[in-house]
Amino acid sequence: MHKTDMPNKNRFFLAGVVGWPISHSFSPLMHNYWIKQNKCIGLYLPLAVQPSGLATALSVLKPLGFSGCNVTIPHKQMALKIVDEVDETANTIGAISCITVKKNGSLLGTNNDWYGFVANLKYEYPGWRADTGPAVVIGAGGASRAVCYGLMREGVKEIRLVNRTFSSADLLASQLGTSIKPLPWETRHKALEGVTIVVNTTSQGMIGQPALNISLDHLPKNAIAADIIYTPLETPFLTMAKKRGNPTLNGIGMLLYQGIPAWKQWFNIETTVSLELRKIMESSLITG
Repeated sequence: MHKTDMPNKNRFFLAGVVGWPISHSFSPLMHNYWIKQNKCIGLYLPLAVQPSGLATALSVLKPLGFSGCNVTIPHKQMALKIVDEVDETANTIGAISCITVKKNGSLLGTNNDWYGFVANLKYEYPGWRADTGPAVVIGAGGASRAVCYGLMREGVKEIRLVNRTFSSADLLASQLGTSIKPLPWETRHKALEGVTIVVNTTSQGMIGQPALNISLDHLPKNAIAADIIYTPLETPFLTMAKKRGNPTLNGIGMLLYQGIPAWKQWFNIETTVSLELRKIMESSLITG
């Protein structure tokens, strides 16, 4: 592990993830692995907080000794209005995924989801180039905003955004940039023509949810089919893409890589996604 500073043995490293519900989260497994690997004394906790109690919960992070926390569903947008400071990234995306407790006790909100998606994409497909063609992003929620932001930062010139409710896609496009082209839901099949990557950011295909309703007939055989879902590791959408020979990308890497900037922000430690950690996470997901 590469560290910016050697961990202080007298310091207790404390962080967590705030959500409702939270028992399903695999973040504690990942972060507690890093605590052990970096020879830190500390703990990463799942914090079940109802929306009505979010402001109170965040206000006690400093008194309880937390360096920060991740923020997950359904708090990502509400947290924007509670923290003391929001960086440009989170403000642009319109959601917070990570909060850092500053030395003066104030709370800084940022969003690392975009980084998690892009870093995982580059790790799995180092030859992928943002300037080789359009992308399709399916869905217009908070995760879609992060993915679109990441693709735009990488230099994708055209993002075709399809969503069941066109007005939501249109609003996202108007807020994030002119490179995003909102399209009606019924055009989603043909929208795949000539793209280099298609990303599902909806919950369709997640365990307990119906499969994503899309035909891949127009998708180029060399285009990457990506899904931010990691339960299951292979969604019906990815299975369909794999059968026709497309390269695929599941959501577990996005979860892993978004943790790297969080550790830098909280603890000033540069950690890494090892093959061992990936295997531990995948095995836990499979066994439930």
